[in-house]
Amino acid sequence: MSTDGTAGTGGTSGGSGGGTGGGRRHHRPIVVDPALADELPGPLDPALRDEIAHTTAAALVRHGRATQDPQVVERLVALVETEGLDVVAAMWSDCPADTLPGALWRLYVLREWVRRDPGTVADRYRQGVAAAPVHDAVAGVVDQPGPQDVRTVADAVLSGVYTGDLAVALERAAAFCQVLATGAAFDADHLDVVDPAAAHRQTRGAASLVRTAEELAHAAQLWRADRLE
Repeated sequence: MSTDGTAGTGGTSGGSGGGTGGGRRHHRPIVVDPALADELPGPLDPALRDEIAHTTAAALVRHGRATQDPQVVERLVALVETEGLDVVAAMWSDCPADTLPGALWRLYVLREWVRRDPGTVADRYRQGVAAAPVHDAVAGVVDQPGPQDVRTVADAVLSGVYTGDLAVALERAAAFCQVLATGAAFDADHLDVVDPAAAHRQTRGAASLVRTAEELAHAAQLWRADRLE
């Protein structure tokens, strides 16, 4: 799934275990070493790239779950804003969904989409919620959510990776995606007559969200079985 919610992430085990507000002092990035980041986009050996992906993901989760500082968790949640989506993608985007870095990548992409287009996400959620009440209950979104509400949920899901049960965070994200997929499908039906091309894009987006939901739910099962690495 891309940040517009229309394209799927590539590929498919519990493992180890933000940007600051306007008035706060700036913090040095806490996870990605700049020299390492410079090397990642290049033609690294696939085995080395895989090792870096798993090592950074495990370190990130371990660091977040070991801290009692809410500002650290906030900075971890806002990793994409501080490091850039390209850096995070270079680390994790090629990882299968049934790995810790692959699962984290999907969570961060989901949050980035919500952050960039909260109005669309909120609208899709409102359209899908009536047809997916069970998933809505798991996702934990308020009734008739607005843009800020879906942003809050996306942040809460990622915070849960570092402060709660990671499997629950993955399941909340999966449920969130399922409701959005239902909303996107309804939107496609409405567009089918007036704009078939847009309806086709929405249908593909809905399928992508369903696939992402299934991947996140499976990752949650793996985490509970101590097999998400």
